[in-house]
Amino acid sequence: MEDLRRRYGDSFTLRIANEGTWVFITDPEAVKQVFTGDPRLLHAGEANVVLLPVLGPNSVLLLDEGEHMRQRKLMLPAFHGDRLRGYAETMRRVAENEIASWPLDRPLAARPRMQALTLEVIMRTVFGVQDEARKRRLTETLSELLRWGTDPRRMALGIALGPKRVIRLGLWRSVLEPADAAIYEEIAAHRSAADLEERDDVLSLLLQARHEDDIAPVRAEPGPSRTAGEPMSDKELRDELITLLVAGHETTANSLAWALERLVRHPNALARLREGDDEYADAVVKETMRLRPTISIVLRKLQEPMEIGGRLLPAGVTVAPCIYLMHRRPDIYPDPHSFRPERFMEGQGGTYSWIPFGGGVRRCLGASFAQLEMRIVLQTLARTLDLRAADTQPERIIRRAIALSPARGGEIVAQARASEPERDAVLAA
Repeated sequence: MEDLRRRYGDSFTLRIANEGTWVFITDPEAVKQVFTGDPRLLHAGEANVVLLPVLGPNSVLLLDEGEHMRQRKLMLPAFHGDRLRGYAETMRRVAENEIASWPLDRPLAARPRMQALTLEVIMRTVFGVQDEARKRRLTETLSELLRWGTDPRRMALGIALGPKRVIRLGLWRSVLEPADAAIYEEIAAHRSAADLEERDDVLSLLLQARHEDDIAPVRAEPGPSRTAGEPMSDKELRDELITLLVAGHETTANSLAWALERLVRHPNALARLREGDDEYADAVVKETMRLRPTISIVLRKLQEPMEIGGRLLPAGVTVAPCIYLMHRRPDIYPDPHSFRPERFMEGQGGTYSWIPFGGGVRRCLGASFAQLEMRIVLQTLARTLDLRAADTQPERIIRRAIALSPARGGEIVAQARASEPERDAVLAA
């Protein structure tokens, strides 16, 4: 991507086998056009159809226009205000329990540990599983589904075959069906719970949500229409729960691994994080997601010809605001390759130039949830352990399916907290 920008400028075109023409854009004004443009003309769901076998046709990520907005309205209340703040203590407890299990004084790959942590947070805050046997079954089956869904070779096969053919594969069904069965079991248990209205997990809130207006069947899955006031169907719930899992597990785990990979190579930033300043911790989160975004592009498929960034693009083209390249623009982020959280306390970045969660009406529903989780986990780690790099060499960026990850998994060495004089000596060195 960096080579293409050097050669062709802020916008360039790729023709991708089985995927058609993609136009990458990296100018904030052009990105603003895409994020604020008419959703009837810019389809994100259609552009993300490769995720259909995992997410299902009711996923908010795969719907467009009115269908997308109706589903989004049902989900939005679970991720804002008091609901969001209520998850903070759960995140803190999960982080403390996970960190307590870490081996000390030897190299540790942070990414798999963060995967375990973020999955546990999702089990508690999203699925709200209270029965340990069901929780164990759900965790095991969903972990296997995630391993399959994020395997680069299987994703390449899925692109080659097309999502509808993948769904019919017996091998895929053998992984998908146990996970679905465990999810439907949890949905049934929640539906029959006497204290459903008192629970604050996302599944309980979605079970109490009601469609505001009449809705036709989702195009990809014929079925009965629903009327205003009806609850979400079990299939809708299943698809949105999987969407929240996929969107909030691997991405946040990768971002946390990247944060540690950067912090152990910048001990002054790590020391300042330990002071407990929430504003600085938020800046660390933002700088990590700027410099090492987990997802590199956002996709919109044009339904009609449209002028973007001064170019008239034909219908059928996929427009790709490029997160990775936008975050490395020196005119927006001076010295863009340096890890410097302070830049976000100085006013750098903006709505259309810091875009790890996309933007507009399609901005990630769980953006605030993910940032809160990252801040709490990083502050808990900094407060609990001393951390150093396992290797002096920074880790390369590699692709795991659609995610950008540290090549060695974010290797660190965790140590028992040193005394203040010892820490001062390390920082001085």
